[in-house]
Amino acid sequence: MNDGANLETHEAAIKHSKEFNIITRGTFSIWRKEYRNPNSNFILKLIKDQIIMAKVYARIAHSLNRMDIYDSLYKHIRESRLAIEDASSDTDRQQGTLEHAKAMGHALSFAKDLLYNCDMVSRKLRAMIQSAETSIDAAKKHSTFLIQHAAKTVPNLLHCLPLQLTTDYYLHGYNSKLLEDESKLTNPALYHCAIFSDNVLATSVVVNSTSVHANDPEKHVFHIVTDRLNFAAMRMWFSLHPPGLATIEVQNIDEFKWLNSSYCAVLRQLQSDRIKEYYFKADHPSSLSAENENLKCRNPKYLSMLNHLRFYMPEVYPKLDKILFLDDDIVVQKDLTPLWSLDMKGMVNGAVETCKESFHRFDTYLNFSNPKISKNFDPQACGWAFGMNIFDLKEWKRRNITGIYHYWQDLNVERTLWKLGSLPPGLITFYNLTYPLDRRWHVLGLGYDPAVNPIEIENAAVVHYNGNFKPWIDLAITKYKSHWSRFVNMDDHYIKLCSFSQ
Repeated sequence: MNDGANLETHEAAIKHSKEFNIITRGTFSIWRKEYRNPNSNFILKLIKDQIIMAKVYARIAHSLNRMDIYDSLYKHIRESRLAIEDASSDTDRQQGTLEHAKAMGHALSFAKDLLYNCDMVSRKLRAMIQSAETSIDAAKKHSTFLIQHAAKTVPNLLHCLPLQLTTDYYLHGYNSKLLEDESKLTNPALYHCAIFSDNVLATSVVVNSTSVHANDPEKHVFHIVTDRLNFAAMRMWFSLHPPGLATIEVQNIDEFKWLNSSYCAVLRQLQSDRIKEYYFKADHPSSLSAENENLKCRNPKYLSMLNHLRFYMPEVYPKLDKILFLDDDIVVQKDLTPLWSLDMKGMVNGAVETCKESFHRFDTYLNFSNPKISKNFDPQACGWAFGMNIFDLKEWKRRNITGIYHYWQDLNVERTLWKLGSLPPGLITFYNLTYPLDRRWHVLGLGYDPAVNPIEIENAAVVHYNGNFKPWIDLAITKYKSHWSRFVNMDDHYIKLCSFSQ
């Protein structure tokens, strides 16, 4: 063969070699590319990968009655699990882990040579993924249930405090003493705040933090509405702990005779057998085991009219022009008086919007598969937050806001438009009637999000512990707790008494 032919043959061989597919499928070598990075915890990742594939081949071996391979693979699986245990990085793994990885690699290579079938491996992997997803969904649902249960369990301090206060309220005759300066209660020139709560300690934090930061505390009037069970305790607390120069009024919601089932649609629904069955019968189709309801909608607070009283502001405060609504899980960090002079451009509700990109828009809260919703509302409309809202009560009356609320509540008797709660009907009732406040007025997420921007928290006028992790329970996010606890006097007689009893 001449030199030209040799050269041509050599070039053809080089070209042909470049076309080879040198990627070996399903290799279990510890020298795979993704495991070469010394900072990638490559041994830990490798062993987890090997365990998954060992399970696949073990199931194939079992289906083919190759029990020798099945037993060998599960032996290596057990050894590999023991080798890594709860390690989260290569620095946590035990000595000898690399040898386990090599031994598992040999076992897998042997199993692959004998058992590999692309379709069968694919089917086994799909079955494992489906099984894992089912287990994860069940674990998430159970976790949600346990978190809800823990979050709604009353801590001993909050249980003890109203009992002690109520006892002393009647024992020492505080029930005959006037608490409020009645001349200020209906003066529209003052700064009126409404708090609807059955939590004495949480309400005291809201009142204290607001009055401490107020430029004119003597012009602030706090209207607290609670239930019959906590009325005496709430009055006793603020009789002993008046907020400086501010005025306090405590009312009992059960004494609002106008708030009855013939007038109030939601009260009529809450008293229905259907709602009672939904909440209290475990064998109801909406129970936990049925897995067809959002557990957040089963929150007991939705059974309380205190949660829905926000839709009756003009009925509760008929002589006022504006009122600031405050939830009991907020802390005020700055003076709020500029909100009363805000020009809301004819809107009724001043609130901070919560939509970010595609999150917290109307389609998150409302059922747009129902034509009553889809024909009347924009699914991409921006959601907003209850918790700190300035209401123009003149505009409220003029636009018959409570009537709008009643109309939609009557349509939702079957809970087909939204689940329970106050935010969905709030979004509907104040649709195109909400003035967006600057986000610095109200920063949310301290009750569920450990990654809230610290600068936003520092600059916020109000921080809101919305979510399950309230600052008064053990589940609270530790780094946020100090914003709330600084307004609790741990040397107070009643708090010490109840704290020591734990």
